[in-house]
Amino acid sequence: MTHHDQGDQSVGMLRFLTKLEYLCRETVLGLKRGGWMNWAAISTVTVLLFLFGVSLQASWQLEGLLNQFGSQLEVSVYLETGVSADTLKPVIERLPSVASVEGTSKEEAWSQLVKELGLSSLKDATQQLEGNPLVDELKVKATSSAQVPALAQTLKQLQGIETVQYVDEAVQRIAQLNRGFNWISVMVTGLLTVTAIAVISTTIRLIVLARRREIEVMQLVGATRGWIYLPFVLQGVTFGVVGAAIAGGMVYGVHRAIAHALSQQADFLQFLAQSVQLKPFDVILLPIILLTFGASVGLMGSLFAVHRFAKL
Repeated sequence: MTHHDQGDQSVGMLRFLTKLEYLCRETVLGLKRGGWMNWAAISTVTVLLFLFGVSLQASWQLEGLLNQFGSQLEVSVYLETGVSADTLKPVIERLPSVASVEGTSKEEAWSQLVKELGLSSLKDATQQLEGNPLVDELKVKATSSAQVPALAQTLKQLQGIETVQYVDEAVQRIAQLNRGFNWISVMVTGLLTVTAIAVISTTIRLIVLARRREIEVMQLVGATRGWIYLPFVLQGVTFGVVGAAIAGGMVYGVHRAIAHALSQQADFLQFLAQSVQLKPFDVILLPIILLTFGASVGLMGSLFAVHRFAKL
């Protein structure tokens, strides 16, 4: 590399640093001129992203809860009186949608029931009821939760099976709740996004008007419109990024508070507390989504504001 080339690189680097310094200085100056309007824009973005972050996180948790229920879904098959679980178990295991089958004889079920009821003697309880009133049972686990309803219908048609039970209705209710929650979140997020863009656009326009005389001087000395108004665009992006950072902290705080409160409750609520634990991937993904969304809202608001003046 010649000295001439090195000199050109040095000059290019100096120009780049000078432009970067100009953009940073003008952006900070514009933010100072914004005054309380800056906080109006930031607070609007914060409310938007906080509600969006909470709804997104809640949607993830509902999906996780749904998947957790789905992974535990199994069909309880109660056989007819006199039919042994060992007889039907090989037949059911050959079904394509079956992952595993566990059999429980009526003697084992009766012994467990007597133990749970706290009765002192299995023999006495059997005599009082004139024998064991239970039937053999099979726990059939499907390969996926989506196949459970079809598997249950197939099992009902087999001879020797009296009753088939599963908790598909509960899973369907959770899925419906998740879909409804997502629709509400989309509508609220859309409305607040429009509001945030309008507030940012108004704020940037006021800042531009406050610096109109400086802008005219810069135009007279030959500065391009794009270069003049770029700091105002960066101010809008700054509003979005700062609002996203504040909203992210608030979402994290709410999540921690709810998880801590649930961890001190009953066993079922503790199960919910475990289900609301964020995965490591989600912990990283949520701030990225909030920052990207916030920066995009700020960018759109500032572009709407300067378009009228700069005619970009």
